[in-house]
Amino acid sequence: MKIGTIELGERPVFLAPMEDVTDIGFRRLCKRFGAAMVYTEFVSAEALVRDVRSTVQKLTISDEERPVGIQLYGRDVPQMVEAARIVEEASPDVIDLNFGCPVKKVAGKGAGAGMLKNIPLLLDITREVVKAVKTPVTVKTRLGWDCEHIIIGDLAEQLQDCGIQALTIHGRTRSQMYTGEANWEPIGRVKANPRIHIPIIGNGDIRSMDEADQAFERYGVDAVMVGRATFGCPWFFSRRQLSTDEKIDILEEQLRINVERIDEYRGILHTRRHLAASPVFKGIPDFRQTRIAMLQANSMDDLMTILEQCRKRLTSNT
Repeated sequence: MKIGTIELGERPVFLAPMEDVTDIGFRRLCKRFGAAMVYTEFVSAEALVRDVRSTVQKLTISDEERPVGIQLYGRDVPQMVEAARIVEEASPDVIDLNFGCPVKKVAGKGAGAGMLKNIPLLLDITREVVKAVKTPVTVKTRLGWDCEHIIIGDLAEQLQDCGIQALTIHGRTRSQMYTGEANWEPIGRVKANPRIHIPIIGNGDIRSMDEADQAFERYGVDAVMVGRATFGCPWFFSRRQLSTDEKIDILEEQLRINVERIDEYRGILHTRRHLAASPVFKGIPDFRQTRIAMLQANSMDDLMTILEQCRKRLTSNT
């Protein structure tokens, strides 16, 4: 599979862009363990144009994680065009347009999945961004605004006509948020449409690499994108069974990477969310108090001490 000239191999599995999750340390580890492409946290076009420091920092990428995409969201054509040009200066491999985020603070203001209620504007933004940059432009969206308006079939063709080079489809509507089961049938129909010639990437409820394999088989998609199942689990993409010791080593490395790349305070903030969500700790009895301690830790030494205590408790039970 290719996006533009980017060769991604057969049946590639991508790390989805996720706010407060896909920081640089996490991306680098996911890439090492087999993610074919990774994405930054999504970036507000408005904040980027206003040069908000915390937003500009999201554009920091490293060669170790390539190919890497930067995802933009917004609702204003000139602003999205200007932001795309700023993003291009960071040299991502792909600029992705977010027309799928369902959260109220984004969709409720008409951006993200809110764009699904204003298709002419969605298409204008896409068309003008494609014209403004040389970097391949892709789109991530949902099936429609609600179950009475499943529009992805027509929308996929319209987006392709705008010049995008790949389309990611999450198998839910905006009104579903993250509830219920993702519906991959409409994704499969888009891929089977003979008029569609760009890569189609499926997304939603993939909980293991085996499930990713099944999605390729059943729906014929060109790639699979995985989001929530990777929380605290950068080894998700590995085909090799890792030991508990190895997994804790990886989480400790993630902490070190984030502290070194950012600073101790913010590196800890980024990492402790992953630690508290990691499935590796499920075997610890009464983990709730330990989880609280992780979320309250304010120094790298404190977090490392908690991780080593967890290691002892887990390995002593095996």
